[in-house]
Amino acid sequence: MSTTRVHSPGRPRRRLRTFNKHILNPMMLTLAGRRHWYAAALHHTGHRSGRPYTTPVVAQPVADGFVIPLPYGTQVDWLRNVLAAGHATIVVRGSHYTIADPQVLDAAAAFPLLPTRRQRAWRRLHIEHYLRVRAQLDDRWA
Repeated sequence: MSTTRVHSPGRPRRRLRTFNKHILNPMMLTLAGRRHWYAAALHHTGHRSGRPYTTPVVAQPVADGFVIPLPYGTQVDWLRNVLAAGHATIVVRGSHYTIADPQVLDAAAAFPLLPTRRQRAWRRLHIEHYLRVRAQLDDRWA
């Protein structure tokens, strides 16, 4: 008699999230935020520890800010930190921005803000939530 292991639907995504957090993200941080790289570097502060953190994210420019997809949902540490603080900084293609007014949006609210190609790609990835932030160029880095 053979036994088949049954996995919950969230298990593969949790495994990928763990791999990304411990293996891929540290490698991505060497390039995130650079002028010719797609990933941005989000700088935030731990809401309990007060420690500074940097997380690679995809930041799509939109009118007066950015939309950041949340492929692992809304319970990720960096998002909780940004929401608790109400602000952070982000480096996108070599430019530094101060971001504020973070708002979690569902796909229906986020998609009208996005280019069609991003809508198609992120719909295929079944991303349900997005972070919308207002952004201002940080003059200290100009």
